[in-house]
Amino acid sequence: MNSKEVRQKFLDFFESKKHKIVDSAPIVVKDDPTLMFTNAGMNQFKDYFLGNKSAENKRVSNLQKCLRVSGKHNDLEEVGVDHYHHTMFEMMGNWSFGDYFKKEAIDWAWELLTEVYQLDKENLYITVFEGNDEWGVPLDTEAIEHWKKYLPEERILKCDAKDNFWEMGDTGPCGPCSEIHVDMRSEEDKAKIPGVQLVNEDDPEVIEIWNLVFIQFNRKKDQSLEPLKDKHIDTGMGFERIVRVLQKKKSNYDTDIFTPLIAKLEEISNIKYEGTDSKKDIAFRVIADHIRTIAFTITDGQLPSNTGAGYVIRRVLRRAVRYAYSFLDVKKPFLAEMLEALCNQFDGVYPELDKNKALTSKVISEEEKSFLKTLESGLKRYQLIKDDVKSQSKNQIEGAKAFELYDTYGFPIDLTRLMAEEDGIKIDEEGFKTALNEQKERARAATKIDAGDWIIVNEDTSVEFVGYDETETETSILRYRTVKTKDKETVQIVLKQTPFYAESGGQVGDKGVLIFVGDEKIKVIDTQKENDLIVHYCDKIPSDPSAKLKALIAKTRREDIKKNHTATHLIHAALRDILGTHVEQKGSLVAPDYLRFDFSHFSKMEEEEIRKVEIMVNEKIIENISLHEDREANIEDAKAKGAMALFGEKYGDKVRVITFDPDFSVELCGGTHVQATGEIGFCKLTLETSVASGIRRIEAITGKKAMEFILNQNQQLAQIKNSIKASGDLVKGVDKLVLDNSNLRKEVEHLKMQQAGQLKMQIENSLTEINGVSFSTARIDGGADVMKKIAHDLKQQHQNLFLVLASQSDNKVQVSIAIGEQLIQEKQWNAGQLIREWAKHINGGGGGQPFFATAGGKKPEGIDSVFSEAEKFVKS
Repeated sequence: MNSKEVRQKFLDFFESKKHKIVDSAPIVVKDDPTLMFTNAGMNQFKDYFLGNKSAENKRVSNLQKCLRVSGKHNDLEEVGVDHYHHTMFEMMGNWSFGDYFKKEAIDWAWELLTEVYQLDKENLYITVFEGNDEWGVPLDTEAIEHWKKYLPEERILKCDAKDNFWEMGDTGPCGPCSEIHVDMRSEEDKAKIPGVQLVNEDDPEVIEIWNLVFIQFNRKKDQSLEPLKDKHIDTGMGFERIVRVLQKKKSNYDTDIFTPLIAKLEEISNIKYEGTDSKKDIAFRVIADHIRTIAFTITDGQLPSNTGAGYVIRRVLRRAVRYAYSFLDVKKPFLAEMLEALCNQFDGVYPELDKNKALTSKVISEEEKSFLKTLESGLKRYQLIKDDVKSQSKNQIEGAKAFELYDTYGFPIDLTRLMAEEDGIKIDEEGFKTALNEQKERARAATKIDAGDWIIVNEDTSVEFVGYDETETETSILRYRTVKTKDKETVQIVLKQTPFYAESGGQVGDKGVLIFVGDEKIKVIDTQKENDLIVHYCDKIPSDPSAKLKALIAKTRREDIKKNHTATHLIHAALRDILGTHVEQKGSLVAPDYLRFDFSHFSKMEEEEIRKVEIMVNEKIIENISLHEDREANIEDAKAKGAMALFGEKYGDKVRVITFDPDFSVELCGGTHVQATGEIGFCKLTLETSVASGIRRIEAITGKKAMEFILNQNQQLAQIKNSIKASGDLVKGVDKLVLDNSNLRKEVEHLKMQQAGQLKMQIENSLTEINGVSFSTARIDGGADVMKKIAHDLKQQHQNLFLVLASQSDNKVQVSIAIGEQLIQEKQWNAGQLIREWAKHINGGGGGQPFFATAGGKKPEGIDSVFSEAEKFVKS
């Protein structure tokens, strides 16, 4: 059974059990502050478990793209070393939201595995929760009784909370679970040790394949458990593992999920994969795994960067490149070459991968090129560290230095260890671990959120956003809690009805005020989404949370945001009209004071293109096009009408469509907009720049901000005109000024060169022969260019030259050393090394080549010490 058949049989089976098949959520999480990436199939359904909203479909099944590379669920360091951990993986799951429970979950799991997939029943083992007296949770006898219908009780193991009690987090929905394990060993091995003894013992051939979670409790802040009103089912079967079982392979990487990727890597590296635990084969597995993570996250809109989720992806990409560089001798960009095989693998499953292939390839290639340069720098840094260790007769690289190579240059510890072993030295492993753990603790402390339990004021779970039509509304509090972060405490409040827009789709959250009876006012400093819950961040708890209140947004701020959001749509449409339909939104920020729009395009925009976009946008503003809004459009109908949908966004069956002229701008959008484009007033593009390879960014301002910008520009132009005394055409006046300045610079350069020639003659006359060296030191009036010119000319005429020059301007000092080719060859003298050592006399630093080096400093009185050091060096 091939992998595509395995996927389809799973979905067909649960569709036959009246489950709605839903799409995978994006792998990059946008509306959940507790997650960077989707790390389990249940993530997109958290609101149902938390009671924040009711499920339209009580039975659901899907395939979910998941990623585990950071935080609690972090498999990164195991990936490639073993044969079954992955960063990106697919989770096949079925869910019940207050519908069926343990009986059906167990019956259907057994039916699918033994009748559809036809696994040998004798090879299956089950684990159940043994209970916990402290929590007041007994042995899960209900699950045991259901499992006993299918296999003997001796193959049903009772396990503790570590293996068989699932929790969403420190608080929240949780419950016992029942895992299904399969014994893949040979009959000979089974005869030696019964499979029951190897369950949960990390045996690579006795593995868990499916976890059935019975969500029936809520974990509170004080760690007590309370029963949930509705009981839920959450199951997850690792796709890569079940395919390995069905295809009877020893390794996930031997299945048809990975073999096309490995074959392509064999072609690129000209090395054969043998499936062993050698460094070479580990590299194959690392790269075959990591290319999936890299491609899917970029496709879903997450570009590599230096912070947050982008930094995680950059680390994964660099890990793949390092392994190829170190163990497969691939020292050029190569990952993009694997995309074709990857797209073929997921053809018909995740079509967005192929649609975004060109952009993904461009981003990956540029990242690789950049990192290969960093890698070269890291190798040079390693050489300096190694030389320092050997010069001090040590036998060990300090842990802090090994961590520097890891953190700054991306060297994994095993790469540093390998190079150190080749050079006959060791690494302070404990010191490295200490430095690594300190960094992790700093990161945890910086992002730690201590959230209290929700205090329920009203049991109603429905939250209504009324902000499209209202800027203030009478409402009440449903729940609230206090949240502590590193440096402040905030109160989070959920309202039954709210006009406050929660940050999403690039649009920032609303600010405003809540007014209670007695004129008590509470500031709303931000509004955010937590999954689908609208959370108001406030400065304090009201004196009576049960009291009625009026919620008012900051109206002027909202009006400015609306103008910028509509302008964003107009810019998007104009870019597609002028540059081409390859332009797609790749990120945005809609704030009250400006807008930012990132889009796919492979080259810098020409000035004329920018001008055309700006003209087109403002023409649409002048036309005063009315907003057409459809809040309950069918998503397929909307797409058929040309509505732009963004990759990386999760859409339901019903969507909101925003139209400003059906022939110009039609987008799926949840944000707030002006009623007609004329309300924007004017739009001014202020910046066009690069964000990443293949991604450009435009920034713009609208309304009063744009008007102020134009007035300021005009004022500056008037000041310039006055300053250069341009009576007529300002451009001609500036051109004349530039030409005059250029001519003056040439005159100055000519005088400098004349000065250099005169100084060169004086210095040449002062050269002294010491031990076969033509030596001189001199203070000169002139900058770096003059010193370089003198040094170059004298070196050409004196192969045994050793010259030290110094110049001073105010309290700044420049020193240069020039050494003739004969001395470099015969004595191995190096100007770069000497300047680094002598620069301390002028409180500075510098470097350069063996034949010429410079240093800058702030201690003029140290020049004589430099000259003295030079003379001693030549005489020694």
